[in-house]
Amino acid sequence: MSFLTRAKAISENQYATLASDGIDTADVDTYVDTGCYILNGLLSGDIYGGLPSNKITAIAGESATGKTFFTLGICKHFLSSHADSNVIYFESESAITSSMLKDREIQTDRFLVVPVTTVQEFANQCSKIIDEYEKDSQKTPLLMCLDSLGMLSTTKEMEDTTSGKETKDMTRAPALKGAFRVLTLRLARARIPMIVTNHTYDSIGSMFPTKEMGGGSGLKYAASTIVYLSKKKEKVGTEVIGNIVHCKTHKSRMTKENKMVDVLLTYDKGLDKYYGLLDIAEKYGIIKKVANRYEFSDGSKHYGKTIYEDPTRFFDNVIMDGINEACKKEFLYGQKGDVEEEMVA
Repeated sequence: MSFLTRAKAISENQYATLASDGIDTADVDTYVDTGCYILNGLLSGDIYGGLPSNKITAIAGESATGKTFFTLGICKHFLSSHADSNVIYFESESAITSSMLKDREIQTDRFLVVPVTTVQEFANQCSKIIDEYEKDSQKTPLLMCLDSLGMLSTTKEMEDTTSGKETKDMTRAPALKGAFRVLTLRLARARIPMIVTNHTYDSIGSMFPTKEMGGGSGLKYAASTIVYLSKKKEKVGTEVIGNIVHCKTHKSRMTKENKMVDVLLTYDKGLDKYYGLLDIAEKYGIIKKVANRYEFSDGSKHYGKTIYEDPTRFFDNVIMDGINEACKKEFLYGQKGDVEEEMVA
């Protein structure tokens, strides 16, 4: 018996493994499909991937950038993709209503809303749910969400408000750090993905305007991926049908940082599955753009709007395979795309 094997036995840690055998609490072998190919590519480097199934993903942005709507779109696709799956949605903004969920065609009988007011409430209740999940012999797919971190108070702030004290609460940042110190590894062991939404603000005092997440450094360290959102309205004629959401990786342990893609989030259908694929297909020469139209290998030319209205007609297996390879070059570490090679040359 080798020393490392003996060390593993002595530690009595059921999750201790030789790296050569795989690291259960860190290796990612499954993903949560977001329902949008290009977003999957941004998050995992694979259009058929998505959110890592055992890590925390943060979605941050200013007010009204669509963080809740964006998260609900992922929840909807998660529930529809797994017949036995469930979502636990910790909610601190009193924004989720049953009519909102029904309007977005989310299966409400498998969607548990857990209102939380303080960081301590969230950490305690989340920890208890993980305990119960680990006892479950079936362990059906589970997705957890916290919407939003920025609205969570603390026990001290609640007590001070009740007693009329106006002293500044200095316990929030340490409480958040403590919560994520406890939950990060527990979520990884249970293989439960978590989405956390948070607010951003303009950083004061820097030479160049930058965005920062609120709530201290707890989530920054705990999250495997942090995506910053911004948006612009999408119209058909004069009618606003949704938003084009700009998604930029502020931090990522899975893919390259500071990469950005655009996704379409419509009010009636949620995240569009194919939107954004034309941009990367054009960049890597899979589809050629001629004036305002896109030219395919058979010589046919079509407008982008026409392609997105009937995507399965145009995005065949050959093109999708090419786009997937392009996403690997564009987003994964250690990969160099054709465009980058030309710049180096």
